[in-house]
Amino acid sequence: MSNKMWGGRFSRGPDAVMEAINASIDFDRRLYAQDIAGSRAHAAMLADCGIISAEDAAAINKGLDTIASEIEAGSFSFSSALEDIHMNIEARLKDLIGEAAGRLHTARSRNDQVATDFRLYVRDSLDRLDAGLAAYQEALAAKALQHFDAVMPGFTHLQSAQPVTFGHHLLAYVEMASRDRGRLADARRRLNQCPLGAAALAGTSFPIDREKTARALGFDAPMANSLDAVSARDFVLEALAASAICATHMSRFAEEIVLWSSAQFRFVTLSDAYSTGSSIMPQKRNPDAAELVRAKAGRIIGALVSLSVVMKGLPLAYSKDMQEDKEPAFDALDALELVVLAMTGMVADMEPDRARLREAAGAGFATATDIADWLVREKRMAFRDAHHVTGRIVALAEARGVGLEDLSLDDLRSVEASIDAGVLDVIGVESSVASRTSLGGTAPENVKAAAQRWLDTLKVERAER
Repeated sequence: MSNKMWGGRFSRGPDAVMEAINASIDFDRRLYAQDIAGSRAHAAMLADCGIISAEDAAAINKGLDTIASEIEAGSFSFSSALEDIHMNIEARLKDLIGEAAGRLHTARSRNDQVATDFRLYVRDSLDRLDAGLAAYQEALAAKALQHFDAVMPGFTHLQSAQPVTFGHHLLAYVEMASRDRGRLADARRRLNQCPLGAAALAGTSFPIDREKTARALGFDAPMANSLDAVSARDFVLEALAASAICATHMSRFAEEIVLWSSAQFRFVTLSDAYSTGSSIMPQKRNPDAAELVRAKAGRIIGALVSLSVVMKGLPLAYSKDMQEDKEPAFDALDALELVVLAMTGMVADMEPDRARLREAAGAGFATATDIADWLVREKRMAFRDAHHVTGRIVALAEARGVGLEDLSLDDLRSVEASIDAGVLDVIGVESSVASRTSLGGTAPENVKAAAQRWLDTLKVERAER
């Protein structure tokens, strides 16, 4: 028999394989809350516009209450024969209230319905991600304030470059997360227009009020073009693009946690809460949470690529290909929420080994640039000449197997006669970081002030949320 929801044109039902490939209820059932919210707003608007009766609207609203309760209680019976969440809800509504249920779909299509539901869902996800990232920033800033003066090596090419502070390093990720939140907010702002009322693709001949449904669902405005309203998925692409960048930032930090917690670095320790053991090697403490964060970035980036490929060849307006937009988006947004939670937990959990960080900070002749800067500042030497002199000093220390701080003043003068005892004040790693007072620099007082500013800002945000 034909599908009772749309079967007037068809004399028989779909093949089992067709039903299997066509059905989306196994994954789009998670849109139920958004679908019910959209239906409530649509029914209220239809009644206000005199398109359906107030009695029918009340019955629809009551039936939707029952359906929401059944789904939340786990007693709702989902059917793949009804394809998707929209038809499952509509069929159950008909069981509950009879003929009035059939009037709910007046002046709308599944095309504008799913576009609306999906925008609502992505918007909700972005709001949760923003709150999660704010908590992550707060954990980073709190840890940075706690260790604003803990000296550690800064790296370029994963080679010792110049000393920085542990707090300064953490605040770099606070800044990255701030930009991530900005991208998510931009995506949210652009997606916040309502497709409902665009119907299948051309709008509707019923005298509907699209402004009313848009306001009821928290949108800024109705979408201006009915073709665009039902076929646009750039709102998902933009959310996934912002998510992919955010996941990349998280992955970079996760990689550092993996390195830092290794026996070779010993910079930080993760507790049992964020570590696992080995089935064969009893000494192991594995940073599995960080490794999984690193891996999940691939899934999130993959979701962006997947949906881009789905959309790239589609003519306007709706095509069934677009059913494939939800699974990668659901998976990516779920994964990123979990990643943010895991990273927030690891930041709060990890403890830096300040002594080990200090020891490593002086390795690799990390204060060489300070000597060159001193020569420029105190001896009025051209920087390129100072760079050359300092390189010879480093070569001397390397040949002797000592650090720069182990060279005597006579050793330094053997390379450059103009050097005086003042240079000894800049060779130490504490002196090096203390001197970096430029805006955004690693000087401990800079870091302390920046960490406190972030904590104050985030506290105000939290109070306003």
